[in-house]
Amino acid sequence: MKPIPPHSLPLTPHQTALVVFAKAPIPGQVKTRLCPPLTPDEAATLHGSFVLDTLERTKAAVATLKLPIDRYLACAPSAAHVFFKIMEERQGVKLIDQVGDDLGARMNQAFHTLFSQGYRQVVLIGTDVPTLPLDHFKLALTTLENHDLVLGPALDGGYYLIGLKRMAPGLFTDIPWSTDQVLRLTQEKAATIGIKASLIQPWRDVDSLADLEALIEVCNAEAKKAKNDRVFSSRTTGVLQALAKRLCSRA
Repeated sequence: MKPIPPHSLPLTPHQTALVVFAKAPIPGQVKTRLCPPLTPDEAATLHGSFVLDTLERTKAAVATLKLPIDRYLACAPSAAHVFFKIMEERQGVKLIDQVGDDLGARMNQAFHTLFSQGYRQVVLIGTDVPTLPLDHFKLALTTLENHDLVLGPALDGGYYLIGLKRMAPGLFTDIPWSTDQVLRLTQEKAATIGIKASLIQPWRDVDSLADLEALIEVCNAEAKKAKNDRVFSSRTTGVLQALAKRLCSRA
């Protein structure tokens, strides 16, 4: 089945769209900054588990916090990939393609696609924050009530979440993506074009080996808690524990 073209997506009574930005877990195309020491297959397994975590946590946030939103999965390289078709069926998300030459262009197109469907708020989130508290999603939506732009700062100088109430021409151009300048330059651009911005709490995403090692430490601490109090999924816990052993053996 071909992916639904953006112009034919059904209109919805909800006013907010939450979009998970994800790549298919293809070895050699995801989490490449972790290779080495990870193999491409290991990096793809980790990434795939993170995508599932994000979809599960956004679904839980909607149900637990009673958020009136529609969930989308923005897919690369294509919504036709079998991984995304499985996610559509099992996670109840709507699929759109990522379109554009770089991350900024792809995010801008996602905002354009969903605003054109009548949404008044659109929030994009990456898949590298598997421990993000559920209330951060509600906080982002609440912040958008009084601001045009909300950003969730990542500890490495980027951002893990961005939300807009309207298109922001120029916001995503001339940004050196995957650098520590992304958040600062985005804020400066917002001020230049008259966009009222606000930040929610920062969170660590997982791009580097240091990030992965920090996540493994948190996961090990989580394992000592009661099962109902744990943040990590059993799936990601298993992946991280296996990677920790392999990293030790390769040191």
